[in-house]
Parts: sequence; C-alpha cells; structure tokens
Amino acid sequence: MGEVIDGNSWPNDAGGETRPSIVQGNEDAEELQTYLHEKQQGFVDQLEMQVRLEAKTIPPGNSEQLVSPQEEGTSLNIPSLADFNTSNSAKVAKEKKAEPVPQMKSTPRLSGSSSVALELPGPENYPPKVAPASNLWTTEKSSATKLRMEDFGLGANTPLTVGQMLQLTVRNYGQRDALAYKVEDHWEKITFKQFYNRCKSAAKSFLKLGLERFCGVCILGFNSPEWFIADIGAILAGGLAVGIYATYSADACKYVIDNCKANIVVVENNNQLQKIMEIRKRLSHLKAIVQYKDALETEHSGIFTWNQFLKLGHSISDAELAELINGQKSNHCCTLIYTSGTTGTPKGAMLSHDNITWTAHTAGATVGISAMIPEKVVSFLPLSHIAAQMMDLWIPMTFGSTVYFAQPDALKTTLVETLKDVRPTAFMGVPRVWEKIEETMKQMAANSSPIKRKLAAWAKEKGLRASYNIMNGIDSTPWGYTLANKLVFQKVRNALGLDHCTRCFTGAAPISKATLDFFLSLRITICELYGMSESSGPHTMSYPESFRVTSCGKDMEGCKSKLSNSDRDGIGEVCFWGRNVFMGYLNLDEQTTSTIDEDGWLHSGDLGKFDSGRFLYITGRIKEMIITAGGENIAPIPIEEAVRSKLPLISNAMLIGDKRKFLSILLTLKCNWDSGTGEPLDDLAPPTIEFCRKNGCSVTHLSDFVKRQDPMIEKAIQDAIDIVNKDATSNAQRIQKWIILDKDFSVSGGELGPTMKLRRHFVAEMYKEEIDSFYNE
Repeated sequence: MGEVIDGNSWPNDAGGETRPSIVQGNEDAEELQTYLHEKQQGFVDQLEMQVRLEAKTIPPGNSEQLVSPQEEGTSLNIPSLADFNTSNSAKVAKEKKAEPVPQMKSTPRLSGSSSVALELPGPENYPPKVAPASNLWTTEKSSATKLRMEDFGLGANTPLTVGQMLQLTVRNYGQRDALAYKVEDHWEKITFKQFYNRCKSAAKSFLKLGLERFCGVCILGFNSPEWFIADIGAILAGGLAVGIYATYSADACKYVIDNCKANIVVVENNNQLQKIMEIRKRLSHLKAIVQYKDALETEHSGIFTWNQFLKLGHSISDAELAELINGQKSNHCCTLIYTSGTTGTPKGAMLSHDNITWTAHTAGATVGISAMIPEKVVSFLPLSHIAAQMMDLWIPMTFGSTVYFAQPDALKTTLVETLKDVRPTAFMGVPRVWEKIEETMKQMAANSSPIKRKLAAWAKEKGLRASYNIMNGIDSTPWGYTLANKLVFQKVRNALGLDHCTRCFTGAAPISKATLDFFLSLRITICELYGMSESSGPHTMSYPESFRVTSCGKDMEGCKSKLSNSDRDGIGEVCFWGRNVFMGYLNLDEQTTSTIDEDGWLHSGDLGKFDSGRFLYITGRIKEMIITAGGENIAPIPIEEAVRSKLPLISNAMLIGDKRKFLSILLTLKCNWDSGTGEPLDDLAPPTIEFCRKNGCSVTHLSDFVKRQDPMIEKAIQDAIDIVNKDATSNAQRIQKWIILDKDFSVSGGELGPTMKLRRHFVAEMYKEEIDSFYNE
C-alpha cells in the first residue's frame, strides 16, 4: 500500500516557524494526541529536548580595549580609469611566471561592483584599478596576476579592493551593527562606520610602527573585534594580513612569522605573548608586538597594549592613508592563508583583494544572502582558516551582517549557550562540532523517559522522510509532520539556538551520512561547502533549496570544475577555475606549478565525481589513497566512516595498508575532555560506557578498558567490523586487524589539525610500533 502524505506547502527548510496547525481529519496525528493524553496528562506542555554544553563562568571583559581614538575620517579619492587586464576564458595559453610590479608610492585606484546586495555607482564613477599582468600565477608577494574575468554574470563583476568594499558597505550600512562582543552579561555593539574608522586607526598605527609594503602582520589569538580590526588595518596599510593558529607552538609561529617577513605580531594575551618572546631574538624582521587583551604582565620595549597601539598613528593624516589605500591594486596580494600542515610544512597561499572581495560576494549571492534582511552569525572557528574568515569576516562585511563573537571556550563548553543567546540566522560548524552536538543530544535522549523516546523516534521518522522529500523536489509532507514539528522539531531548534537559522553549513573535513541524516530527521539541513585555502574558501556550495546528502553541492556562479584523469567509475581529480583561485604559494615555485597547471586550472588533490545534476561528491584524497602490496587503490575515508557508524563508542578511525599485504585499522574511544586544555581524559564518554554496559562490561576508564581486553567487547567490535567487511567490493578492502589505542586523537596531541582534520602521516609515525606489529606476526 502506498504511503499516505498530505499536500501542505513547504516552509523554510532549516528552521523557524514552518507550517499551519494540524489539518482536520488527520487520523494519524489525532490518534497520537489521544495516546499522549491518556498516557501522561500534561506531558506535551512539559516536553523539552534541551541540549546543553556545560557553561563556564566568563570573566568580565575589558570594555576599554575597544575605545577608538578616532571616529571620523576623510573619504577616499576617486581615481580615473587605469590599466585593466582583458577578459580571459578557461582556455588559456601556457602561462609564464608573473613579473614583479613596480612598487609606486602612490598609484590611486578604487573599483566598483555590480552587486545584488548594494546600490552602487557604475564603473564610470568607480573605474577598476588593476595592475598590468599577463600571467595567472606568481610566488612573489609584490607581483600581480591576471584575473580570470568572465564575459557575463557574477564572473564579470568589476574587481574591488578590500578598502573599496568596506567603504561601500559603510556608505550603505554605516549605522548597522557590524560586530558584537560580550561584556559580562550584555552585548557591546560596533557599527560599520565605527568599525571602518577603527580599522583606519589601526592602519595608521601599523605604519607608525614601520610596517613595510607587502610585509606581514601576524595575528595570534581567539576571534575578537581586535582580530578583525588588525586584519583589515594591516591590509589598508599595504601589508599582508596573516592569521596564526592559536594552538601553534613557538617554533611553528616562528616559521610563519619568518616566512611572511612579519614586521608586527598581534597577540591575544600573555600566554600567546610568551610564545613570541621565546623566539623574538630570532625574528629578524619583527619590529613590534601588540597585545589586545589583558594588561601586560611585564614591560618590554616594542610591546604595546591595544589602547596604546591605537594612539600611535595620530601623526599620520587621513590624506596620507587615503593615498596609500588608493594605490593598492585588486590583483595584488593582501592576505596569506597558511595551510594547516597536515601533510607537511605549512605553505602560504597568497590571496589577492579580488580573490577575497569577489568570493565573498559570489558565495553570499549563491546561498541567497540579502543585505535587505540583516543576518547574524556567531564567530568561533579559527580565523586563521579561510572557511571561518570567509564566513565570519568577509561575507558579513560585504552584506552588512552582524558578527557575534563567542567565548574562547566555545568549542569546549559554551557554544550552544552563545547560540541560544544570539539566535543566528546562519551557522557553520566543522563536522566535529555537529558530531559533538549529535552525541550530546543522543545521550540526553537515552536518559529520557520511554514515552519521550517513543515520541522522538516517531517524530524523527517523519522528519527524515520530509527532509528527503524536499531534497528530491517532492512538494508534500508525511502525515503527522505538523504535530512532530510542534512537539519536537521546534523545541530542538530552540534548545540549540537555531530557531532563527535558515542556513546551517559544514566544511573543512568530511562529515558522515549518519550525522547528516540525524539532523535531517530533526528538520535541520546541514549544507556542505567545499573548497580550500587555494580557492579563497568555497568553490562548490549546497543550500537548503539545492542539496544532496553527502554532496558538496554545485559550482558557484562564475566558477568551473572539471575532473582530471577520470577512471571508469567517473572518479577523477577535482580541478577549479574561477576568480577565487589563489595567486600562488609564497616563494614556492615548484609547489605552485604542481598545483596550478599550464592552462591555469587549480588541482585540488581531491578525488570526486559528479552526478547527473552536476552535484559534486568527494570520494577521497590522492595523497591519502592506500595502494596495497597487490596494487589495489583504496580510499580510506568511506571504510573509516562505515566502522564509526557501526560502533558508537569509536571517536576516530584510521585505516592502514599502504604497500601492505592487507588492511588494518587504528581505533580510539570516545572519552570526556578537559574543558581547560582540550586534552582527552581517561574517563570514558557516555556513549562508550553505554556500549560497554550493553555488552556486559562495567568499565568507565580508558586505561581499564585497554588493560582488561574484555572478550565480550572485543567480540562486539569484531562483529561490527565483519558487517563492514561484508560490504567490501573485494577481499583487499576488508579489515583484517584492529587495535584500540590508549588515547583519543586531539589537536593538542598533534593527531588532528586545527580544523579537526586527521594528520595521517603524524599518526602513522606516532604509532609505528603498533602498526608494524600487525604485519610482523
């Protein structure tokens, strides 16, 4: 018998109020209402599915640190039309290395953009300013590159500089709130006009401290208004904005600071300052250090508090700064994004003004952001990563959105509390963030009453079918959906702070189908984005109106993708084309030419395939491919995800087998984490304890688990692996041996990168003895 569905129209996909009250005559819903009433009087009014990450007491902020010494400034001069490289298509003749552009003291330029979000004058008033260039890549920070202009559409938009984009935003939305930060129990706000003036003050102070053209300003610390102001201030002053991961060691910081020839380092607090003090004498280009939070614990020459820093540039006039800003070019470098180093030494990806401004506008337009309705986002992911920088800084700045800064312990405890306080309209979390929320919700559900669990299971079945209907373009809902939405989905979104959120995103690492389906069953659609530092962030995007489960979406307008060296299954290396493609790696010719081919296509190193609708699916990474001793190519991630989906106690899984006779796998258990250090503890997490309990083991500590080697638990794990092996397409893809490690992977331990991506080479070296034991028997 066919499934009965109702025909009510679909509402907003990702959150908020959805559909009208329940339809009269809906027997399914009426029967459930009667059942609930009879079983537990008044239960519906009391139902709450709350998800809380334990909040920590936040010390009062320093409200004085954001005082601006200057609130007004002169407008930038409008230049005349200057050199502009001609449009080029995806078919480009073999390119040579770009020639350095002479560093003129003052070459005015501003540019305009045809934007769906902004009311802008045409090019006759804001002509494009682009440096002469004939080549698509360079490794020299003072050189210019040829823009990948298109003949029409968003790819043909007039190039903008960061300074011009911000000025246009201020002119259109100057009185809107740009930034919000928590001081004790209330939010302090900074308007776009104030923000712009503070960026200009920072730029003057950087110049006063001796910032040289195309030299770095490194920023080391957690997300804050000062981070944003330092970043844009560095760009306006003609330097390069360079984020450093807050988790980096002193030696790792030294590599980045030296590589970009940083003149100034901006640090968050004394902890970060001490890293720089440890290496200061070995930093030949460093002229000053600025600390943007807390008082200086010790006085040193060349070290300034944030307020001291902002006052340094008073002697530099607005006209001098405007001349410098007008002299910048949209195809010059303005930002360095250092790769996270998961496969070796970090490389500095050079991004131009146009890379940043064009990608921010195009990405926002692709997912339907409108400047007419102010958006709210929460900033908590590392800003040294391009995904967070694009989501938190550049897109909001383009569309006049407000950025709320989470607390530094967001990923450990307070994120959901901040979401509930802010109620963002868009939210992005790396897969591990969504997985932690999922685990917390599942644990709370397991501790709830039988009737609540029954209701949740019933509602999630309705929610999953409804979500897949939307994905497949079926404009109808299953019977009972309205009631499920009222009793469960709305309450979940409220408890997570996502009730106003119309766009939920993930990226930077693979996410499992199980996690995507879990949230789809609660009517929260997590849309995958795909790109890399070298593509200025996003290249393909999903959004609530256009998504496929496990797909990274379709190309942004003005971008192109192709597959190189496809096999018989249609899987090949994903290659990018568009104005988001980076300029090159700083001072690394060989690595640049191996990444950007002679026709200008960026080779991602990822393997993927397209479906009939041009949705892209990533199947693996070339460098991570396992080639067994028998010559079979095996992508590790699908097998690892299959194991994790069958074993709820497993936190991380890493497949072994390159040049080996068979596959083996390293497994870690889910444990609780130290909220202060982020280190995994010996205490097993609730899902692990529950799995052990169901299999007759009462262990609660990882050390005891490893020592005991309980045969019932080992059998349960082996049974799950056997199920995974049954789905293998060949004997070579079956897991023969496994081991539970004595510690979970972590960023601080080095096994995971800053975005929680597995550092396979590091783990393989760390556990070389255990791996060798698999094959020495």
